[in-house]
Amino acid sequence: MPFRPTVLIALLFASMAPSTPHAGEWAKLAEDGVHDPNGPAIGLLQQPGDALPNLPGDTAGNQVHWIKALRTGVIQPRPSIDPAREDRRLDKDIYLDLYGSMPSVRFPHLAHTEWLDCTNCHDHLFLPKRGANNISMFLILQGQQCGVCHGAVAFPLTECSRCHSVPNNQAQRIVAAIEAEEAKRSAADGDKAATDSGSQSQPRVLDGKAKTK
Repeated sequence: MPFRPTVLIALLFASMAPSTPHAGEWAKLAEDGVHDPNGPAIGLLQQPGDALPNLPGDTAGNQVHWIKALRTGVIQPRPSIDPAREDRRLDKDIYLDLYGSMPSVRFPHLAHTEWLDCTNCHDHLFLPKRGANNISMFLILQGQQCGVCHGAVAFPLTECSRCHSVPNNQAQRIVAAIEAEEAKRSAADGDKAATDSGSQSQPRVLDGKAKTK
């Protein structure tokens, strides 16, 4: 049987998957393997079983569907502790890994910018420029790039299909259409700039003499 990297990755994810409880059955902080049971915070922190039951359930991570909680108004996070700060939301999908052995990745900006300001990711994690970021599962599994949040406070890396969600041929068509539209806009902007430049260089007559702007 030929070697298949995707099988290795699937086995790796399976070995990483914690034995998480069903929704509504959260381990106590002193027993979750994360918090120090002898630390002072144990008596101060709210138990997950007290804080999370009224939130929409999920099947992974901390068993809460946070996007559904946000969009149904169950929670209403503030965009910033600074009331004067602009609430910046971007509804734009980015498609990655178009030719890999897994389905392509669709990164939805909206689901992230409803929670986070752009500066949480740009520029220290990702440069906001196409092709400028060498995103890899190796780095993500090391807690870098997407792994800064996913596997920590966002759904875990065992949920492959939540990111690798678009068939490659479909993602390729979407990206090709986006690039064609961008090229059309760029050409139109170039034509407009050339027209504006040409009109500014046309001679004009002042006091009976031809002058150039």
